Amino acid sequence: MFASVGADGSVRMFDLRHLEHSTIIYEDPQHHPLLRLCWNKQDPNYLATMAMDGMEVVILDVRVPCTPVARLNNHRACVNGIAWAPHSSCHICTAGVWTGRDGRNRKADDHQALIWDIQQMPRAIEDPILAYTAEGEINNVQWASTQPDWIAICYNNCLEILRV
Repeated sequence: MFASVGADGSVRMFDLRHLEHSTIIYEDPQHHPLLRLCWNKQDPNYLATMAMDGMEVVILDVRVPCTPVARLNNHRACVNGIAWAPHSSCHICTAGVWTGRDGRNRKADDHQALIWDIQQMPRAIEDPILAYTAEGEINNVQWASTQPDWIAICYNNCLEILRV
């Protein structure tokens, strides 16, 4: 099994044995293109996705198609990266970028890496458990698979290694 996201705003699951068929497990309500997909490393029933120019990450349970089990939405600007903890099924890191100006012509920036504990799903998850503000737009985030106490973020021409 594998999944993909696309410009049509859908998350599709495929079975390698039957590639001519796919199952749509989620569609963005406004049909915004979905940019990234990230599987939970400890519990393959959960995955996370985000829409282009979206300020939230949607957590999906593949056993319950079409209905997000959580929405992580404390970023003040577009989310650009997602990384699940390699050692825990209930921790995920999301990263935000600078997007220019918001609807009121104010500068909208985020530059944050947020770590969330989603253990209380399906109840709403209000706030992250940890937050880090970088000096620039975070382009990528990676949780170290062999050293789960470390997260790497990239921004501008820098790489920072963060201890969590």
